Amino acid sequence: MSLQPALIRVHPEDSVAVALRPIAGGEVIALGDQHYTAHTPIPQGHKLALIAHAPGDTVRKYGQPIGKATAAIVPGDHVHTHNLATALAGELTYAPDAHGDVAAARPNTAQWRGYLREDGRAATRNEIWVLPTVGCVGLTAEQVAREASARHTDLIAAGRIDGIHAFSHPHGCSQLGDDLAGTRAVLAGLAVNPNAAGVLVLGLGCESNQIAELMALVPESARGKVATLSSQSAGDELAEAAALIDAMVEQAASAQRVDLPLSALVVGLKCGGSDGFSGLTANPLLGRFAETLAGAGGTPVLTEIPEIFGAEQALLSRSSNAQVFDAAAALVNRFKRYYLDQGLPVSENPSPGNLAGGITTLEEKSLGAVQKAGHAALCSVIDYGETAPLGGLALLEAPGNDAISSTALAAAGATMVLFTTGRGTPLGFPVPTVKVASNHQLAANKPHWIDFDAAMALDEGQDVADEAFLARLVAIASGERTAAERHGQRAIAIWRRGVTL
Repeated sequence: MSLQPALIRVHPEDSVAVALRPIAGGEVIALGDQHYTAHTPIPQGHKLALIAHAPGDTVRKYGQPIGKATAAIVPGDHVHTHNLATALAGELTYAPDAHGDVAAARPNTAQWRGYLREDGRAATRNEIWVLPTVGCVGLTAEQVAREASARHTDLIAAGRIDGIHAFSHPHGCSQLGDDLAGTRAVLAGLAVNPNAAGVLVLGLGCESNQIAELMALVPESARGKVATLSSQSAGDELAEAAALIDAMVEQAASAQRVDLPLSALVVGLKCGGSDGFSGLTANPLLGRFAETLAGAGGTPVLTEIPEIFGAEQALLSRSSNAQVFDAAAALVNRFKRYYLDQGLPVSENPSPGNLAGGITTLEEKSLGAVQKAGHAALCSVIDYGETAPLGGLALLEAPGNDAISSTALAAAGATMVLFTTGRGTPLGFPVPTVKVASNHQLAANKPHWIDFDAAMALDEGQDVADEAFLARLVAIASGERTAAERHGQRAIAIWRRGVTL
């Protein structure tokens, strides 16, 4: 049996390779018919130079620039923050590219068992959600959900409903303008998510985020499943909330799972705690699934706009029409301006965990991150809090922050979030959050966090990994609990952008 190679060159034009295991200083490593001597230890996931670079030379990975050398680099050197820096600056003028590499449609006959809602959208879960309009009633919402769960333990255990959950947050008051509008929009989007068979919007009464204004954003087709309660106007708000939720539970318990095509899925694509393997294993795995999903008529949703900087041209070149191209280019530049207006560079990334895992520059991080969408055509661009149109890849306005962007994906209609990670994180979000490890070590060390080990693609090949991943996703969509669900890891976070009164 052959030993696993120590290095991988992602693209023939790359000037660096990635260490598949820790490499000792002085170790001689073969890559094809070439041999390299590591001058210093190279941690797993980090980069080793394949060619000489003078200061200012472009360093390439994924066949694309990932920054400029800041010192002389010779073959065998460790390439990282000590000798490589970003080349990103500010806003750019983007030109349409008629040669975008769009994946051919790949129809798939896979089926899953879900709930078909009255508005035609499909759900992976059958739950009751309590959404507070304001932080003042966040703990009350949690109490309401906790007591309702205790009353309906038998129905939950029998699978008649999948759970009763509250999603508290500290916002909804002392906000103004677009900042308040964003809070209102994302809560309205969550209320519409198909996984919520019934929703109680619980207000205080005097908050900025008034119930009436929030409900005005809920489409008429979804208002029948949403009840509202103002705590200040109620007599005993706990008793009134309990009665409203009990009625929702009774109705939701009659729902049945049915066979549904892959096209009925709306799936969020997310990465967090990335490492040097994320762009080799986990993100490409999601990308191939995204191509399959879009090719079958389903809806993958990509977000984390700051983690597109440096890799946006390839995504923009796959726009389905000029209007989508213009909207996507404007969104990227608008997000860059958001940074610049705060006096911050657009390259204020990667995180300390990314750096420790081998990612050096934002270009490198972005080129790995955008692989989550594969080569699917970009069909729509949506603002924060908006619902994604069905069919084809959508680009959603949201930052890279895990909780904020994952919440935004749920508000956009995603009924699952596929979350790749190289460092690991336990946190889950309102919809089933599938944690995909980029490396074997994380999957082995944190089985209570991780749902799938994408590094199997290195051992068993992409086809085997793709087939196993699709089977796992079908099972989860059909009701199998994710690690985060089993451990009660559910939360939301709202993007706060304005002043606080």
